[in-house]
Amino acid sequence: MIVLSHVLTVLDLLDRPDASGKLVAEHLRALGDDACSIVVETVAGEQGSTDFIQVTVPGSRGRTIGGDAPTLGVVGRLGGLGARPELIGYVSDGDGATAAIATAAKLLAMHARGDILPGDVVISTHICPDAPTRPHDPVPFMDSPVDITAMNEHEVTSEMDAVLSIDTTKGNRIVNHRGIAISPTVRAGYILPTSADLVSVLETVSGEPAVVFALSTQDITPYGNGLHHLNSILQPAVATAAPVVGVAITTVTPVAGCATGASHEVDIALAARFSVEVAKGFTAGAVSFYDEAQAALLEGLYGPATHLQTTGTVPAKP
Repeated sequence: MIVLSHVLTVLDLLDRPDASGKLVAEHLRALGDDACSIVVETVAGEQGSTDFIQVTVPGSRGRTIGGDAPTLGVVGRLGGLGARPELIGYVSDGDGATAAIATAAKLLAMHARGDILPGDVVISTHICPDAPTRPHDPVPFMDSPVDITAMNEHEVTSEMDAVLSIDTTKGNRIVNHRGIAISPTVRAGYILPTSADLVSVLETVSGEPAVVFALSTQDITPYGNGLHHLNSILQPAVATAAPVVGVAITTVTPVAGCATGASHEVDIALAARFSVEVAKGFTAGAVSFYDEAQAALLEGLYGPATHLQTTGTVPAKP
């Protein structure tokens, strides 16, 4: 199956009030083989519960079998798939989950057919059809039944040598483009230069000039510190020392994350195809997220920036 076919099937699984990790896992297990791992865990928070799902597709030289090929993480970041009972149907915010699950479906099918990547790929996201919403400028955001710390604990693992974080990024006036855009690489508190390798992959799969969206320092700090964030796309970067790149599913005009009927299947498939191609190149050592020598020089000159991965220090009152 081509990636778009996987996207359409996954959307049909997720656009329902009883969408669950169990339903998604059953679908994915039918595509893969016994070498692949699919784990579902239900986690409750103050505003409900969600099902975290993690898929591991082993590589021919991957760490799961004692090899030395690097491991790519793909995180589908979102608040929820739906805002029931406030709104009926699948919301735009769910596109990160759909893209990640479609990526897993494609890689599982490839593995079962014998197209095995050199390194492991770990894909994680969560399934929640009835998440809350919250105010945000310029349009409302989807909230989540669990906090960002719980998301990072269940979606970002120590095995990941680099991370793609896929997130609907439509509720802003920063990136005005229909399709997908990538961020500069974020690692250990630093916003590093955009990866030329990832730009090349994006231009190959899209057939268009790459779009890179702007980041501020506060966008890469943890939620909960009172600072305005573009969205949660770079929140995985606060939970790992590995390089993280955001893969934003974007629109020309601001669209609320809680909007229904606002998802574009072809754009979701583009994000998934990009992730699959990055997985091929990164696990083979042919695609790099950042220049290690330049990053080491930067840190040597200016010191570590890992304090930006924390919630910071509240200033003392005079």
